[in-house]
Amino acid sequence: MAKVKGAIVVNTERCKGCNLCVVACPAKVLSLSPDSNLKGYNFSYMSNADSCVGCAACAYVCPDACITVYKVKTNTD
Repeated sequence: MAKVKGAIVVNTERCKGCNLCVVACPAKVLSLSPDSNLKGYNFSYMSNADSCVGCAACAYVCPDACITVYKVKTNTD
């Protein structure tokens, strides 16, 4: 049986670190990075990637459309 695993890609140069995606994530996958982008903003990243289910709540709330969500089927054999 296949299991769905989620993954996100954050456009780190467009992200302004508003923290909305971090708060919206029900699985507590995202955090703000201690590093900053060229504009000086701390961008979001997947700090707990194994917990991502691909619900896309983070992408829905992102005001700058910086997040792309992927769903990947994995085998549980």
